[in-house]
Amino acid sequence: MSMAEYKGKVKNIQDTPFGYTLSVIGGKWKMVIIYLLAENQPVRFNDLKRQIGAITYKTLSSQLKELEADGLVKRKEYPQVPPKVEYSLTDKAKTLLPVLEELCEWGVKNQNN
Repeated sequence: MSMAEYKGKVKNIQDTPFGYTLSVIGGKWKMVIIYLLAENQPVRFNDLKRQIGAITYKTLSSQLKELEADGLVKRKEYPQVPPKVEYSLTDKAKTLLPVLEELCEWGVKNQNN
């Protein structure tokens, strides 16, 4: 379905595929996390925190949990001391990568305009 099919029919954005997509990847950090996992997976929590920089530990943890609940991130815990946890993208998340590529292309074309 395309946006055109919903023109004039949308009463609540959450009831559309676009609304669903925003609920899964919306917000300040989720697309950043997906982008970084696509570049360097698997990634440990502290490495991800270091790459992002400005995010708090609590926020990163909650965003990863939400992405995991939505089926976009896999969390692999190793039974060792100290604990080791790695995050990677699921196949479902990998289907978003062409969309991220398009956003990057848009940025290349429009960044200096």
